[in-house]
Amino acid sequence: MSFLREGFKALRLTAALWLLTVVLYTLPLLAVGQGLFPAQANGSLLRNESGQVLGSTLIGQPFASDRYFWSRPSAVDYSTGKAAPTSAPSNLGPTNPDLVKRIKDMAATYAQAGIAKPAADQLYASGSGLDPHISPEAARQQIPRLAAARGVPSNRLEPLIQRHTQGRFLGFIGEPGVNVLALNNALDQIKP
Repeated sequence: MSFLREGFKALRLTAALWLLTVVLYTLPLLAVGQGLFPAQANGSLLRNESGQVLGSTLIGQPFASDRYFWSRPSAVDYSTGKAAPTSAPSNLGPTNPDLVKRIKDMAATYAQAGIAKPAADQLYASGSGLDPHISPEAARQQIPRLAAARGVPSNRLEPLIQRHTQGRFLGFIGEPGVNVLALNNALDQIKP
């Protein structure tokens, strides 16, 4: 009989903890997030003029066309095998032949685009592997390629980069960065 009594106590405790952690804790957080930070709570989605979702400004996306600023390598680019792409880092060491080959291939791609010495963030993924930003230097290096591909004067692209450069967090943490998705969206608004 005491076994059943203890079992019911355990079930009541489990139900109470579930109610506390799943309902009473998350609903206020959801309400605060939706009330005070609705864009961030819903994934920081960037939409074009017609309302179509272009992507999240929090996650890097590949851009391969010469008509767009190229992103830094992503963890998704390093996914191998037949499984779906992953957001996990590759964990390849600096002397790993696969990583060395990827970096050389990226450098060759930039060399073909007229960038002899690409910025480091154009060759290497970020620590998380998902960073959507490139350095202002990396964006400026791509101006001649974009100007030629789009038929736009180079001097119209520099102000675009400046407008989309985000400063250091709290003024001293990290480095300035340019969100590539937002920059490419603004680039599509420029008429030749």
